[in-house]
Amino acid sequence: MTQELILADWNAREAIAEAMVPLVGRLYRDRNVEISIYGRLIVKRSVIDILKAHRFVRQVEGEELSVVDTFPVLEAVSEMTVNNAHVDIGKLAVKFRAEGNGRTLKEFLEAELAGALGEAGSNPSTDVVLYGFGRIGRLLARLMIDRSGAGHSLSLKAIVVRKGSAPNDLEKRASLLRRDSVHGSFKGTIQVDEEAQALIVNGNLIKVIFADSPDTIDYTQYGINNALVIDNTGKWRDEAGLSLHLKSKGVSRVILTAPGKGVKNIVMGVNDGDISDEDKILSAASCTTNAIVPVLKALNDKYGVVNGHVETVHSYTNDQNLIDNYHKGDRRGRAAGLNMVLTETGAAKAVAKALPELEGKLTGNAIRVPTPNVSMAILNLNLGQNVTKDELNDYLRNVALHSNLQKQVDYSNSPEAVSSDFVGSRAAGVVDGLATIANGGNSCVLYVWYDNEFGYSCQVVRMAQRIAKCTLPAYPVEG
Repeated sequence: MTQELILADWNAREAIAEAMVPLVGRLYRDRNVEISIYGRLIVKRSVIDILKAHRFVRQVEGEELSVVDTFPVLEAVSEMTVNNAHVDIGKLAVKFRAEGNGRTLKEFLEAELAGALGEAGSNPSTDVVLYGFGRIGRLLARLMIDRSGAGHSLSLKAIVVRKGSAPNDLEKRASLLRRDSVHGSFKGTIQVDEEAQALIVNGNLIKVIFADSPDTIDYTQYGINNALVIDNTGKWRDEAGLSLHLKSKGVSRVILTAPGKGVKNIVMGVNDGDISDEDKILSAASCTTNAIVPVLKALNDKYGVVNGHVETVHSYTNDQNLIDNYHKGDRRGRAAGLNMVLTETGAAKAVAKALPELEGKLTGNAIRVPTPNVSMAILNLNLGQNVTKDELNDYLRNVALHSNLQKQVDYSNSPEAVSSDFVGSRAAGVVDGLATIANGGNSCVLYVWYDNEFGYSCQVVRMAQRIAKCTLPAYPVEG
């Protein structure tokens, strides 16, 4: 093709993507319908983001997919009475190409989306309070604000922090939300309302409450009722400590963003079926546990996991020292930005809390490394069956695209991928297919990248949605 034809083709596809933006926006605002391309959400995304989401399909599915294919699907969906659903127009377009069987696109979509057709119904929101506003707290705020504006959602009402010594405390909190050295600038506007002691973020009024203890707050005086409190401080990890939240007026349930003691540790996609209405306190486990358990479940379901070792190469955290200084933990007192630090991890033992059939089968260790975000888990496993690299990768790629674990497991086959490429990944873990080692025997080595901040925060939000019963059913329905 000549340069003129290449540019003309690009301009044509860009114009179609531009036409998709208002349709996606209206479906989200008016009908609570999320639109994605092979799991890549395109709500509130740019034209380039939409085009890149289509390009991703060719890399992992072996299928060419263009906005020329998906735009008619999007148009048809917008003309139907689809409500309260997550609709993957990329998968629908590919499925129609393969399984249309002479039907019109409308006939095909009416069959595929039958469960989502009908009146919108009521969409009550659930009040959410973030107790703590550190790395995870601020990312949770970004995620919930990004998804605000539609019905049947999580509504961030307040942030609870300790009063800082600076007179401009609110402005400092706003600045930390506005700018992030790892995840970039906040996409939107943030205003500080000193009189109301609140932040106004993309039209959302978020109260900032100063408190030293979870049981001293009356949330009802702020108009907050039956709230879900997400404790991201990590200070209280057992039922006794976390129960302090439930003593405050206006609180109904609590999520801990760390491994919990004496409470259910939930990894979304794996054991979220264990959540009951009677559970008042739940743990979202750790970032590493969330990264490895979905992959381990997929492997155990198909091949059986006999035993293995998990080595975590983890970015440094705020718990470590910038320069050598006293630390209660072994080795963690050494300068985080200058050293690889061998340390312990409870992730391997914690696997059994979400996947009991693997209890006692895994050992684990961790190395903290001088990067600020994105970690890797190396799974050295003995399986119950012999397997080759291609068989294993084909299976895990299918898990990432077409299974009930598709939100948790992602797949990469890029020969140039490095840790920073996975900043902002919404998956709990990303299998690096090119690094997989399996030679036809029963042993294998898998490399799983994970954004230990953002990917984990996405898992926490999924858990909050599950508790609030506002998880959208996904279409097409996977087998």
